[in-house]
Amino acid sequence: MTEGPYKLPKGWRWVRLGEVAYRESKTIKPAEEPSKIFRYLGMEHLDAGQWEEPIYVELEGAMIKSQAIMFYPGMVLYGKLRPYLNKVVIPTVEGVASTEFVPLLTHNNFLIPEYLGAYLRSPFFVSYASRNTSGSRQPRVQFGAFWDALIPLPPISEQKRIVERINDLFSRIREAKRLRQEAQQEAERLWKSVLADTFPKPGTKLPEDWKWVKLGEIAEEPQYGYTESASSVPIGPKFLRITDITSGEVNWEAVPYCRCDSKNLERYKLQSGDILFARSGSIGATILIKDVPRQAIFASYLIRVRLHKGILPEFVSMALKSPICQSQLVPQGATQKNINAKLIKSLSIPLAPILQQKRIVAYLEALQDKIKFLKEAQAQTEAELQSLEQAILDKAFLGEL
Repeated sequence: MTEGPYKLPKGWRWVRLGEVAYRESKTIKPAEEPSKIFRYLGMEHLDAGQWEEPIYVELEGAMIKSQAIMFYPGMVLYGKLRPYLNKVVIPTVEGVASTEFVPLLTHNNFLIPEYLGAYLRSPFFVSYASRNTSGSRQPRVQFGAFWDALIPLPPISEQKRIVERINDLFSRIREAKRLRQEAQQEAERLWKSVLADTFPKPGTKLPEDWKWVKLGEIAEEPQYGYTESASSVPIGPKFLRITDITSGEVNWEAVPYCRCDSKNLERYKLQSGDILFARSGSIGATILIKDVPRQAIFASYLIRVRLHKGILPEFVSMALKSPICQSQLVPQGATQKNINAKLIKSLSIPLAPILQQKRIVAYLEALQDKIKFLKEAQAQTEAELQSLEQAILDKAFLGEL
């Protein structure tokens, strides 16, 4: 009898994967049937750790340039590339898939596909596969180790019971995730709705003492950022890029550095109250700079706006995130869409008197803090649900579920 890493319940035994499963080796070249529609699965169509069967893409054969494996119900598809991503599929339909998937069939008198699929997703097996890879840039599981992997094998009836129990528990977790996602989307809708109510649309009557202004009327000339390569070496100022602002906050510790002489440092140096626009990529993303380090500059593909005195940057920053301003940030260009300084200067903004600006900012920041707290709580719940899934699989293959 094969010895395993822990004691199994009575009636269970340790076996090697190669003893109870084998590889189905049918491959085709879809491009040889260019007009035929194939149901296709690539590694990119599956999220890391995804339990649900993915949505397959329907493609003409001409669009699938490389060889593909054939799959059908009763198989288990195991993603051999970067096994730590934990990509496993138990298909209920026929189709073709990337050769990065290993198509497995089981000896059904010993092992059912659903049990094998669950085990291949378990923390124990993912850890084992991740330790047994070859290739540094694109690590793939080593097949020798893969077929030698140990599996805790209960009787068929127990396998079926375990799979049913896992599916029942995971369906409840999926429902909890769905509700969490709905709550997060509702928080986003609430924020956008509040901004829409706070900052009126053009053509609507403004509150007393408010007025429409162009951003160029209340700010200095918009400035494009500095062109230089980023560096992880801590020499020179912090170098803020588009990718550092798209989350809505700046993690200055993660921002790289760049070499910059004193003249350019003075020209591109950031200060609290500066507003940055993303020119391309996440077009229209804006961020208000706060708590800036002693030395920091901003990169090309960002545009800086520095407001005149007497204008509250927090108020303008909130207005720029409102639907009325975002709808004006229409990217231009035939190939690479972007926005420019001319467009930014022309943005129409409803401007309140300074005392009302302060009151509105206080209200919106308090609401924003509540929404941020809600999102953080939802993120914690998501992590807890992920941990619960892993705990369920651990218990299942210890014989404790």
